Amino acid sequence: MVTSTTSTTGTTSTASTTTAAQTAINTATQALLTGLSAGSGVDTGTLVTSLVEAQFAARTAALKSKSDTLTAQISGISTIKSTLTGFSTALANLVKGGTLQTQPTSSNSSVLSATAISGAKLSGLSASVTVTRLATAQTARTTAAVASADRTTSLGTGKLTLTVGTKTYSDTAKTVWSGVSGTAVDIDVGDGTLDSVVAAINAAKAGVTASIVTDANGGAFVSLKGTTGDAQAFTLKGATGTALDVGPAATKTIVMSTAQNAQLTVDGIAVERSSNTISDLIDGVKLQLSSVSTVPVTLGSSTPTDALTQAVNDVVTTYNDVLAAVTEQTDPITGNLRSDPAAMSLLRSLKALSSKALVGGAVSGIPRTLSEIGVATNTDGTLRVDSTLLAKQIAAYPDTIESMFSPSGTNALSLSATLTALTTSATSTLTGLGASTVRYTAAEADVAKQQDKVTDQSAQLSIRLTQQYASMNARVSAYKSTQTFLTNQIAAWNKSDS
Repeated sequence: MVTSTTSTTGTTSTASTTTAAQTAINTATQALLTGLSAGSGVDTGTLVTSLVEAQFAARTAALKSKSDTLTAQISGISTIKSTLTGFSTALANLVKGGTLQTQPTSSNSSVLSATAISGAKLSGLSASVTVTRLATAQTARTTAAVASADRTTSLGTGKLTLTVGTKTYSDTAKTVWSGVSGTAVDIDVGDGTLDSVVAAINAAKAGVTASIVTDANGGAFVSLKGTTGDAQAFTLKGATGTALDVGPAATKTIVMSTAQNAQLTVDGIAVERSSNTISDLIDGVKLQLSSVSTVPVTLGSSTPTDALTQAVNDVVTTYNDVLAAVTEQTDPITGNLRSDPAAMSLLRSLKALSSKALVGGAVSGIPRTLSEIGVATNTDGTLRVDSTLLAKQIAAYPDTIESMFSPSGTNALSLSATLTALTTSATSTLTGLGASTVRYTAAEADVAKQQDKVTDQSAQLSIRLTQQYASMNARVSAYKSTQTFLTNQIAAWNKSDS
């Protein structure tokens, strides 16, 4: 059907062009004969233009037709690629936003909040959490202030030794701090000024940060802070007399808070963590501890029913827009890309999308495709949503449907991953529409070269014909001059005889 239609169109175009060329030649010839017969001279400008146009009419028309076709094909590919890429990107952004994933809920967010970890299945989540202690970091500061205007005063030169680790005690009751068991790091503080000490400690990146804090009276203090957790206590030792002697029996610094773990119970089980941000306690949930609690905090889950429903409807609407664009370009009669293999392959892939498995496994009764959650196909290939079936499936299988819309990193079969793969394949410069664009662009450049060649040949023919007809006009003029002379001479002879 496609081949037949194309052949007929080409034959009709050629026949029409041939007829036009012949008409132009006949007109030009008649103008020449009329000019010669009338004796009024030949309009070589009109004659040459007509003959040149007639000579190249068929070739020019064929090249223009081919150029127009290639331009339309490149434009059609651009439209499809833009529409398909927009669909894939919009869905990927929606999925990354997390609005299509079941979220954990907290009965008291001022004590602890909970967020879902990407790809987690949280339907049916239920836990009881009591926070008895927050994780804290050890902080310390110098006891004596340095005048803010005199920050060049030295706190002590030489090296500082920073040790970060677990506190050690000199008594079994663990009430008398004796030091820290950990790895020691030497820090060169240069001239020992506030600025150089702070810069050196921070540059060491050994788990303690330093800053200069100015109080209300203009006094400058060095503030030191570690990270949270029992194993993040620290001591800081220097040469005798240094102001930074953080540790047991220190006289020039004071410890403002100690390093300790968070303590909490989960469903009656006592646990500890070094941070107030906990991601390894409840599967798929990240907890953020904010304060201690006197009563348990209940964790549950909330399925994004409305968001999933809207997402399915949005996917169907956008799919139909993409399908319309591809169908228009691949129409077997009018489509600019009706013979393009990449465009036809894309059309087939799109039509198979609703029946493609978007989750792994094959458990009887559990939906795996869009068609099984209520996305039906119309007779024209477009999709529609069966709202009743969709609502039923979301209520029965929320985790499965969420997986269909999960990021590609957690489900390689998800709709987002499928569309990304489809877009990548369709726009490939090796086998997809990208390759077609390369091919059509190269053909367009070749047509342009041929058109330039025709232009050059037309100009050369025009010059040659103009020279020929100029010479002819000169000869005709000479002949007419001779004719006039002879006519006048004969008339004179006849007059004299009479």
